[in-house]
Amino acid sequence: MSQSHRSYSKLTLDKDLEKIAKVELATQFMSRRLVGLGVAVAFLALALVFASFFVGGLPGSVIIIAAAVVGAYMALNIGANDVANNVGPAVGSNAMSMGVALIIAAVFESSGALIAGGDVVGTISKGIIDPNNFADSSIFVWAMMAALISSALWVNLATWIGAPVSTTHSVVGGVMGAGIAAAGLATVNWPTMASIAASWVISPLIGGVIAAIFLALIKTLIIYQDDKIAAARRWVPVLIAIMAGAFATYLALKGIKKVIKIDIQTALIIGAVVAVIAWAVLRPVIAIQAKGLANRNQSLRKLFAIPLVCSAALLSFAHGANDVANAVGPLAAIVHTAGVGEIASKVAIPLWVMVIGAFGISFGLLLFGPKLIRMVGQQITKLNPMRAYCVALSAAITVIVASWLGLPVSSTHIAVGAVFGVGFFREWYTGNSKRRRRYVNKQKSLSGTSQPVVNYSELRRRKLVRRSHFMTIIAAWVVTVPAAALLSASVFLILSSIMG
Repeated sequence: MSQSHRSYSKLTLDKDLEKIAKVELATQFMSRRLVGLGVAVAFLALALVFASFFVGGLPGSVIIIAAAVVGAYMALNIGANDVANNVGPAVGSNAMSMGVALIIAAVFESSGALIAGGDVVGTISKGIIDPNNFADSSIFVWAMMAALISSALWVNLATWIGAPVSTTHSVVGGVMGAGIAAAGLATVNWPTMASIAASWVISPLIGGVIAAIFLALIKTLIIYQDDKIAAARRWVPVLIAIMAGAFATYLALKGIKKVIKIDIQTALIIGAVVAVIAWAVLRPVIAIQAKGLANRNQSLRKLFAIPLVCSAALLSFAHGANDVANAVGPLAAIVHTAGVGEIASKVAIPLWVMVIGAFGISFGLLLFGPKLIRMVGQQITKLNPMRAYCVALSAAITVIVASWLGLPVSSTHIAVGAVFGVGFFREWYTGNSKRRRRYVNKQKSLSGTSQPVVNYSELRRRKLVRRSHFMTIIAAWVVTVPAAALLSASVFLILSSIMG
């Protein structure tokens, strides 16, 4: 029978069929990637048509339409890179799926941009260059066009290599480089640039320290208690109330500042009131959720899932309201200067510009966002709902502290710094905590086993933060402003030589 089977088998044909199957699989994989690129190109074409409908036939319409396409490209890259920080921890901790995260982030980013994004933006991105130094309005237009192109290209490159970077810093670098190429070094406000450079260090450090502090509290008050569920009933309402108060303050300061101006004292009062109300409401809710849960860490994760979903939505809304206007600043500057013929430090943002920005972010997130979401949420260090809670809370508190101190900070650097802080704290705590060691030894004695439960020398050797990702991200942060500046200066010289 076996000889008959061998006589009918065609080894060459089988190999060929296997190769064809592999080619088909590869083709399907590539086609899925090409679909995303095709949709992105279609969106750029729609942005061109959309802009033509509003400015066609007006002075400077050709330049404005071209800038609108570049602005749409920039918005796609913001969605692909920057938004990952808001939902990455929740996805990495399995508090919600990738699909749910993409939908929530897309809806709330767009809502934040359109509802609370404001109608006025600084054209020179946080005052880093003096528009009065430009001899001609056309030079200013090409400088802003170069800044827009270079910042979009840099964020696209960062997304491709898997590095979450600050889009605001990319725009800052682009504006600075084009300004220097167009009007010289004297046009740059160097003290402002120094404060922005300081934020490269300040943002992730504050975010990491705050996240580590709250993770230490959770471990001390809940995780390494004999009765975890009783401890959770006592402390989880307090922790979630702190989160609710922090996010209420954060939204009051950043999320709706273009709708209504609220000072930090009023925002803190609002946050305190919200925190007290949340604590009163959540105490019985958490008590009900905790009934019947087993006395183990996996049970605690259920109590943090819903707050993480809410935090992802609120962070996305605040990001859309606060950062999109900065990103479309150069586009708004081009629209105003090309149409009116004068340079202004602040201009009104046309609604159609905000629509392109809002929908561009949503499309970029849906098409290309999962790569950076996985990076932030899963690949830097392992997150569970408690650790992700610390990251989300740190993002809100750090922005509040920075506003109080008057420091310019990056939401990207804060969130990723908080992930690093959680990971590095886990490394230290796992190998050095006496509380953890006593708890583990007690569990060993209760179980009656004579085998060592933990090899502490091995724990000290283990690295819970992937160093390769750490170095890649830090390097990308350091070079973002100078790289965007050099690229912008080069683009400006090319544009001015072609158009001059």
